[in-house]
Amino acid sequence: MNPHTATPGPMALQDVKVVEMGQLIAGPFCGKTLGEFGAEVVKIEATGAGDPLRNWRLLQDGTSVWWQVQSRNKLSLALDLRQKEAQDIARQLIAEADVLVENFRPGTLEGWGMSPEELHAINPGLVMLRISGYGQTGPYRDLPGFGVIGEAMGGLRHLTAEPGRVPVRVGVSIGDTLAALHGVIGVMMALYHRKVNGGSGQVIDVALHEAVFNVMESLIPEYSAFGTVREAAGSALPGIAPSNAYACQDGWVLVAGNGDSIFKRLMDTIGRPDLGQAPDLASNAGRVARIEEIDAAISAWTQPRAIAQVMDALAAARVPAGKVYTAKDISEDPHYRARQMILPQTTRDGHTLEVPGIVPKLSATPGTIRSSAPHLGDDTDAVLQGLGLSGAQIAALRERGIVQ
Repeated sequence: MNPHTATPGPMALQDVKVVEMGQLIAGPFCGKTLGEFGAEVVKIEATGAGDPLRNWRLLQDGTSVWWQVQSRNKLSLALDLRQKEAQDIARQLIAEADVLVENFRPGTLEGWGMSPEELHAINPGLVMLRISGYGQTGPYRDLPGFGVIGEAMGGLRHLTAEPGRVPVRVGVSIGDTLAALHGVIGVMMALYHRKVNGGSGQVIDVALHEAVFNVMESLIPEYSAFGTVREAAGSALPGIAPSNAYACQDGWVLVAGNGDSIFKRLMDTIGRPDLGQAPDLASNAGRVARIEEIDAAISAWTQPRAIAQVMDALAAARVPAGKVYTAKDISEDPHYRARQMILPQTTRDGHTLEVPGIVPKLSATPGTIRSSAPHLGDDTDAVLQGLGLSGAQIAALRERGIVQ
């Protein structure tokens, strides 16, 4: 139990049992989120190396520090799902679960005798979340898909660039995370339907590219109505003015002066009341037409000043602005600390890490970090004993390589 996040009383998802199958980001991020709010999450990992995320990016004592965040509050059950006995164990566990989370390629579970029809036959109330590159249906369903491909097909990559330059990454696996969050929403709606409406279990089908596409705002309506293909615009927000990144002496500041009254205060602050009072700039449409002139005026004010000067002046004028934060900036920011968004977490190897806190903030049943991320198979014996297997049976399965 982490004393910085523990809370008395029941948690929002207490007694909800989740089986997490799959690996890396999308499915496990969903399991992480459910676990933070009290669900019991049993993560089934492959024997041998386990989830590849254990070895991604920077390692401490041979384990990724990313793993310590992605897999907290989970139990690790190591099974070789290529073997029938392991598949039988997984089915027993799923038979007692409320939720199954999987992000294999479509058809993988069916090949193991775990299709939705087969699983609902043994557990009619099962909520089954399936995250994949292109979804469980359609002509692309069998193609391999990662988050980056979903970002491209969903329309995001086309917009993340300077005009005429190569599209760039957002910097994190945003496609996977968006899919995971849509998956969490689906799980909660399905659990609500089951409990409140007396419904049965169901399948939630989340495609990576559709999760990205769902947040693309007016992209398709603008194409439908006007034939307009929205193009990359760098740090600006096309059609919304002014909203851009502006150079300072020691870095960049993002300024969002696109509200009508905000724009007037911004222009007064930078010494350009003439622009603030111009009748044609009183609304967004007029400002969009003269955005180059407005951006030049803001840049002329920010460039000779330090970030801190710009931020102080804009805060005093109640103009939304922010510096571009690095990991160091986040770690040292008092607001992050005050809202418990940087928390200590002790790994099972005894290291203390600072890790991201929990979102969203619930007033009565907040999320917690109840346990650190497990070593591979840490909980195999406990989970199998919960299914009624004896120590001798577990030892025999381990000797045959079925469990670890």
